[in-house]
Amino acid sequence: MKPVCPFVKVARPDEASSKKSTDKHAVEEADGKPTVSPKCPFASSKQSTDKYGVEEADGKPTVSPKCPFGYDSQTFKLGPLSCLICQALLFDTSRCVPCSHVFCKVCISRFNDCPLCGADIDKIESDKNLQDVVDRFIEGHARIKRSQVDSDKEGEVRENKMVIYEDVSFERGSFLLQQAMRAFRAQNFESAKSRLSLCAEDIRGEIETTGSTSELCSQLGAVLGMLGDCCRAMGDAGSAVIYFEESVEFLGKLPRDDMEITHTLSVSLNKIGDLKYYDGQLEAARDYYVRSLNIRRDVMKRLPTVPSQILDVAVSLAKVADADKVVGNEDTALDRFHEAIQLLESLTLKAEETSLEQRRLSVLDFLKSQIEEKEKQNTAA
Repeated sequence: MKPVCPFVKVARPDEASSKKSTDKHAVEEADGKPTVSPKCPFASSKQSTDKYGVEEADGKPTVSPKCPFGYDSQTFKLGPLSCLICQALLFDTSRCVPCSHVFCKVCISRFNDCPLCGADIDKIESDKNLQDVVDRFIEGHARIKRSQVDSDKEGEVRENKMVIYEDVSFERGSFLLQQAMRAFRAQNFESAKSRLSLCAEDIRGEIETTGSTSELCSQLGAVLGMLGDCCRAMGDAGSAVIYFEESVEFLGKLPRDDMEITHTLSVSLNKIGDLKYYDGQLEAARDYYVRSLNIRRDVMKRLPTVPSQILDVAVSLAKVADADKVVGNEDTALDRFHEAIQLLESLTLKAEETSLEQRRLSVLDFLKSQIEEKEKQNTAA
């Protein structure tokens, strides 16, 4: 399955926390089993490294850029500009008094004692100077574009041959997304939103330059969806709807033959429907639920035996039926509830698909409760 996530190489904390050893053939050993290190999808396949550590790509020597602070998207590493609570780059940097340790304001506000040294926190002071350093670092990170170096410096490494530095613009998106994901998991939503906004801005700039390619639309649609999640978590329903609708606009331009993209598109539609539903806009909510249901039905026609697709259709049927019931279309709602139950009861899952089974049972319980509630109403009448 092709993932919709535009930067799939982003490392997770739990994936990189375990220590790994690397042998002389660059094969990593994890849990005693040798695994080949993943390669960047944008890297040239024709590369070799000479004795000076300078890679050769298509006959031209290149020097791989390295961040002096140790930040990159391929590994999980905390640098001097990281908050040790959310593990992302500092945002709204605040200094503890009297111990002077620094964290994100949102993160440290949850503590009475310093998480690093245990000192009582008398007060928290903003550190604008350090935050300015972080902001300048983010603005400049992975924007290295140099065609050559001075002959009396790195160029001498290759005996007066010109050294061409790599364009690392692809690394920037991965880096920003990595920082946003760390912050979001730690519920530092303002920080996550800030990093995602920069990522979206970069992709929009690329679209203006190269046009709306499928890859860029996929990337921007995914990032906009995550921005919607941030706004929803912050309680800003209006902004969340705007971001989700933009996400739908860009994902809707893509072919429907990619399961992950169609799933993300239908999820964004359902999220808009949920926000409209809780805002009392029931007809509008139902329209979005129906759009999501139609997309999922089309996918299930092409892939009728994929359990996740069947579950998705059942969930959409439940949402549409619930909206129908609230607006007074009870007979239609009942038919959709029964259709969803039939789908779920006929679904056979493998023993190892425990998460899907839990989801199936949860949706099935909801559907049956709706049927029972309707039967009680009919009996009382």
